[in-house]
Amino acid sequence: MFGLSPMELIIVGAVAVLLFGSRLPSVARSLGKSMTEFKKGLHGIEDDVNMSSTSSRPSRVNYAPADDRDEPTATKFEPPTSAPATADPSAEKPVEA
Repeated sequence: MFGLSPMELIIVGAVAVLLFGSRLPSVARSLGKSMTEFKKGLHGIEDDVNMSSTSSRPSRVNYAPADDRDEPTATKFEPPTSAPATADPSAEKPVEA
C-alpha cells in the first residue's frame, strides 16, 4: 500500500495519533471529503476540456501548392562602390599634443 512497509505505516499512525489525538476521526473525514471534492473538480475540468476540443476543431483548409506562389519583388542589396566621403575635412587631421 503506497510503497510503505507495515512498520512505516505504524510509525505514521502513531505520529497522527500524537498530533491529532481524539480529533483524528474528524480530521480523516474532512481529508476524505476534500479529496472527493478535488477529484470531482478535476473530473469536471477534464470533461470541459474534452468537450471543447472535440466540438471546436477547425475544419481543414486546403491551400494551393507552393509552386504557384510568385517570386519576391524586392531588389537585391548592392554594397556601395566607394568609401563614404567625410563632410568635415578637419576631422581627419590628427591632433598634436
